[in-house]
Amino acid sequence: MNKKITLILLFSFNLLVLEAQNIAKADLVNTLMGTYSKPDLSNGNTYPAIGTPWGMNYWTPQTNKNGDGWQYMYSAEKIIGFKQTHQPSPWMNDYGQFSIMPVTGGMKWKEADRGSWFSHKAEEARPYYYKVYLADADLTTELTTTERAAHFRFSFPQSDSSSFVIDAFDKGSYIKIIPEQKKIIGYSTRYRRGKLINFKNYFVIYFDKAFAFTKTISETNSAIDSLEITNSHALAVVGFKTQKGELVHARVASSFISFEQAEQNLKELGGANKSFETLKTEAKNKWEKVLNAVQVEGGTDEQLRTFYSCMYRAVMFPNKLYEIDASNKIVHYSPYNGNILPGYMYGGTGFWDTFRALYPLLNVLFPSINKEMQEGLINDYKEGGWLPEWSSPGYADIMIGNNSASVVSEAYIKGLRGYDIETLYQALLHGANNEGPVSAVGRKGVAYYNKLGYVPYDVKINENAARTLEYAYDDFSIYQLAKALNKPKEEIELFAKRCLNYRNLFDPETKLMRGKNEDGKFQSPFNPVKWGDAFTEGNSWHYSWSVFHDVQGLIDLMGGKEMFCKMLDSVFSMPPTFDDTYYGGTIHEIREMQIAGMGQYAHGNQPIQHMIYLYNYAGQSWKTQYWAREVMNRMYKPTPDGYCGDEDNGQTSAWYIFSAMGFYPVCPSSDQYVMGAPLFKKITLNPENGKKFIIEAPQNSERNKYVQSVTRNGLAYTKNWLGHFDILKGGSLKINMGSLPGKTWGASAADVPYSFSQEKK
Repeated sequence: MNKKITLILLFSFNLLVLEAQNIAKADLVNTLMGTYSKPDLSNGNTYPAIGTPWGMNYWTPQTNKNGDGWQYMYSAEKIIGFKQTHQPSPWMNDYGQFSIMPVTGGMKWKEADRGSWFSHKAEEARPYYYKVYLADADLTTELTTTERAAHFRFSFPQSDSSSFVIDAFDKGSYIKIIPEQKKIIGYSTRYRRGKLINFKNYFVIYFDKAFAFTKTISETNSAIDSLEITNSHALAVVGFKTQKGELVHARVASSFISFEQAEQNLKELGGANKSFETLKTEAKNKWEKVLNAVQVEGGTDEQLRTFYSCMYRAVMFPNKLYEIDASNKIVHYSPYNGNILPGYMYGGTGFWDTFRALYPLLNVLFPSINKEMQEGLINDYKEGGWLPEWSSPGYADIMIGNNSASVVSEAYIKGLRGYDIETLYQALLHGANNEGPVSAVGRKGVAYYNKLGYVPYDVKINENAARTLEYAYDDFSIYQLAKALNKPKEEIELFAKRCLNYRNLFDPETKLMRGKNEDGKFQSPFNPVKWGDAFTEGNSWHYSWSVFHDVQGLIDLMGGKEMFCKMLDSVFSMPPTFDDTYYGGTIHEIREMQIAGMGQYAHGNQPIQHMIYLYNYAGQSWKTQYWAREVMNRMYKPTPDGYCGDEDNGQTSAWYIFSAMGFYPVCPSSDQYVMGAPLFKKITLNPENGKKFIIEAPQNSERNKYVQSVTRNGLAYTKNWLGHFDILKGGSLKINMGSLPGKTWGASAADVPYSFSQEKK
């Protein structure tokens, strides 16, 4: 009997996996993954974004009040609108937003009044399609999109007072109702970060049902009989009678340029004769094309759904700021000078997060998209005088570092061509040697850094040790690009010298990185588990590994491979103690580390996410394989609480994608990826050049997670890293997996990845 039960269960499981593998990849995505979050505990801090990959805007059901960065929360009970959004994260908040809300039962325009109860049981959330039943209004809303436009379909009940509320948000907005065209136009000027010039998000909405009544909402929050209104918070209501089951359609587009350009963008919907279902299919096909860049087989249903949910998040941001005008030219609104200018532009990302794995993923799978982004960076520099570190969509004063250097250098090192790299190189030099207009642009403390080789602890520059470590890696990135461009020897050597500045903060007593005063003495007292202070959203145990370009140099400082691995081990074996006095309270990143059950390892934030892969440099690759598998299994699920911290613009998702494929870009501005072990039995990479790279691990299982041996294109392969261009050439990688650590594979000194200090010997 037990054998029969086992066979039945195994058969059912295999059917489930087979079914998942035959489902369209876009339908494996759970857009609600990460939405069960709140400010003091993040399980992703995401929202169900309906759109197309890298689209200019997305749409989301809105559950929280206007202006709240947590615009959709899984725990919410009511929807107050369907909102166009450009929001990369709740912490960054939004810009250029407006919303549409269907209502029945009279004039209800206030957020508290127009909201309707809903249930996740009556909600369907896909990357390309959203559907929800609004209980109070007794109607169903459906939504599908293009890059710059959206098509809504509303199924109304019988009602003498059905209506739409158009909310252009506060901070200055405008709405005009044009009844004879069943049309509404307007703009929103609201944004959260930086200082934008001449900023407006223009929108046009066409309905297919005539308006029986119209109202705009005055400054006093009362309805008036005007078709046009400009005030701090413009709203409009248009109403009509409906029959039970009557379908009303709305076609919507927006532009950062003009109403005329918004009309041009509306043409993406293909005219009034193109059906909702056709647009839905087209949007789904766009997602399928992108998601099929990686095909994974031989995993569980949960693993497949997690993988493609992460893929979905990784191709959302940065999003397109550029538009295509009536003469088919690429144009954009400049957030730096307020002008309308030719060329590409992207926005909505933070390089502090995304230089680590998101941009490397683009360079492997979607180089043509990153080429557009590089051209956009050229325009950022020409129009604003600096490269952005966080774009929202202009210069946002948040986080630290000069990580645009990595993003620019990596793209060129990994083969992108056909754009003005010389201008970008000059932009890197400018950013490396100057403080910017805000502390997060250029290099804050650069005079100290260039003179002393570090940013001092005691000169009132926050997070100084983290800045030093990131600047050193950024200098390596510039060094790499300078070499590739055959720059003068003295220029190359300058950055070769500066990229070793990480050494200046290494404390031999604790074997950790530590803040240093201007006089050359380490700051004291020193608490390595103190978050913030000398570090950024982490402590010394997190940041001490931020020597991406010279891990061997760090090994040497720590006293050799054995001690280095003991230090790595300590991260997982230590209790999750912390000192939060710098913040005056326990920030959510700390709490997420504390509850994860992995010691001091804080995967929910970016500084330590590469650390697992450093065992490879010290001949203990099996520990990389073990911990990568542990993090994938324990920290990621295709569920509303499926992330372990901030998803952050695709970075945390990109970590999973790389790790599931079995390799990771520890040093993005090199051309190597450090190997772990694949999560699936077969992975097929389909890069844009058409040359497939296939990774097979047929013995892979929950128990068989350790690499025993590897062959590449049929030949024995002992290196524990992969070359970028070897992947792009296509071919195969066959990995023999086992249940016990393979302690000989990849363990010799000749097998380890690149380190700068080895190059200089």
